[in-house]
Amino acid sequence: MNASAVKPKSSRRNFLGLAAAASMIPLSQVCQAQEAKPNDESGARKTSPIVLSTYSLWRFRNDEFRDFHKCIDLADEYGFDGVELLLYQLQQNEMLSHSKMMSYKRHALRLGQPLVGLSTHQGFVTPDREKRKENIDRTIGQIEIAYQFGIPVMRVNTGTWGTSANFDELMANRGIESPLKGYTDEDAFPWVIESLEKCLPTAEKCGVVLALENHWGLGLTPEGILRIVNAIDSPWLQICTDTGNFLDDPYDRLEKIAPQTIFVQAKTYYGGGQWYTLDLDYNRIGEILRKHNYRGYISLEFEGMEDYQTAIPQSLALLRKAFARA
Repeated sequence: MNASAVKPKSSRRNFLGLAAAASMIPLSQVCQAQEAKPNDESGARKTSPIVLSTYSLWRFRNDEFRDFHKCIDLADEYGFDGVELLLYQLQQNEMLSHSKMMSYKRHALRLGQPLVGLSTHQGFVTPDREKRKENIDRTIGQIEIAYQFGIPVMRVNTGTWGTSANFDELMANRGIESPLKGYTDEDAFPWVIESLEKCLPTAEKCGVVLALENHWGLGLTPEGILRIVNAIDSPWLQICTDTGNFLDDPYDRLEKIAPQTIFVQAKTYYGGGQWYTLDLDYNRIGEILRKHNYRGYISLEFEGMEDYQTAIPQSLALLRKAFARA
């Protein structure tokens, strides 16, 4: 019998022998061996999701970007993870058109760009009870708009005294504003607290968390914003941290409000800011948020004078690097 006739039988016996030996290895050892393999690419998200605020494009002056469709298109083109809408961009006839609103929602779905935040304006810093009621009703209506969009978090403000001639003057005074004659900020805190409390039943019903921003008025300091949020003490009122609204000692102040932060707006100033420029250390801000286990959205608010076509992609790269998850 020649060698070629023996080889197949010998190979088959060797294979069966190896298979039998393998069947004797305990299953636990097999699992341990698999677990021991390095797995650097787990598939888990490596950074906080970075979204584009439509404010970055409109900026109260670029009428071509009043249209949310264009803003959503650019968020998709630049590679953002979602969109935050600035409600003020919508003109009144659009706000009253349900079909128009839903077209934005459909457009975002088609591009895989979730609508994650709604930024709104209201003002409760007034002794006029009727004006406060108007702002309460407006805020409740805005919550219902967020609900229709499927948006889970809505930025709210305390409002300001309104004693500045305009926003430019308010910014020239670094956000500090004199109260109305005969009143102090101490008078205003109960107005704001009571007003927000009246909005919360609708927020809870709609499943929309209100996020009070450090945005001038009584939110100018961390102590002011925490005083309001802690007095109300509701899971439906948390904090929207704006990285660019503490003009002095920003890191210590951001640290104070980080534990109750539910949403972050991150400002960049490429080309110099419209009202002011801050040289923010975003790696340090990222460390502060990681320390307090913040894993939510980071919304870019570009506020510089450079062309958005270069500044916004540059801002996205900066935020992706700074807000890596632990």
